[in-house]
Amino acid sequence: MTDMLKTKLKTCRLSGIGEHYDRIVGEANERSWSYDSFLEALLDCEIVTRENSRFQRLLKQAKFPTLKTIDQFDFPQAPYLSKRDVMDLFDGQFIDDRANLLFLGAPGTGKSHIATSLGVEACKQGKSVAFYTAATLGNLLVEMQDENQLSKFMSKLKKVELLIIDELGYVELSHQTTQLMFQVFSERYEKGSIIVTTNLEFAEWTSIFHDERMTAAILDRLIHNSKILLFNGESYRYRVQKGNQQSS
Repeated sequence: MTDMLKTKLKTCRLSGIGEHYDRIVGEANERSWSYDSFLEALLDCEIVTRENSRFQRLLKQAKFPTLKTIDQFDFPQAPYLSKRDVMDLFDGQFIDDRANLLFLGAPGTGKSHIATSLGVEACKQGKSVAFYTAATLGNLLVEMQDENQLSKFMSKLKKVELLIIDELGYVELSHQTTQLMFQVFSERYEKGSIIVTTNLEFAEWTSIFHDERMTAAILDRLIHNSKILLFNGESYRYRVQKGNQQSS
């Protein structure tokens, strides 16, 4: 590749073509490609490069604590789950439908793993995602309110296509925090998808939000147009760890 061509590709921001140009030229000469085939191969490289860049950018913006994929999930160690029901979610249609997913079950049963995997897949599909534990989100909401930045932060949350709230019910929330969390759920109602993971049954959610009317209103917004998965079984993490020890 000539320096002039490198400069022009850089000016046009065609880094994918620049990265793979020499390889594609070699293949084109070896296989006697037509000009159309040569151009298509170059454009395919550029498209893949841009998709990968967007994927990495969306992953960074989502702020997952750890990256998990569904390929890493050992379904035989989670017999309480229907693999078909879970895998059906990975086409991302629930996000397009602005539907919610509610994962209920004991700690260690795989709720966070699957929620994170769905978030990673959404990023791969070009959708914006934000991941928070309930405690972290609650603290951020209070902090933003105290700094008079709440409106700006709420606007940011509303623009996200998928909001994941992990570990709801693990940490007690203050009255101020629950009021702000209610605002989040209300503003996303039928406007954006939410995944919530929790160790508490719905009847116990009053212990989180301290008010029966508010709890009922939150549940009404979350359950409407939602899919509920129950993670009822022995700890997934324990079963996987036990299986690894036995196989070693």
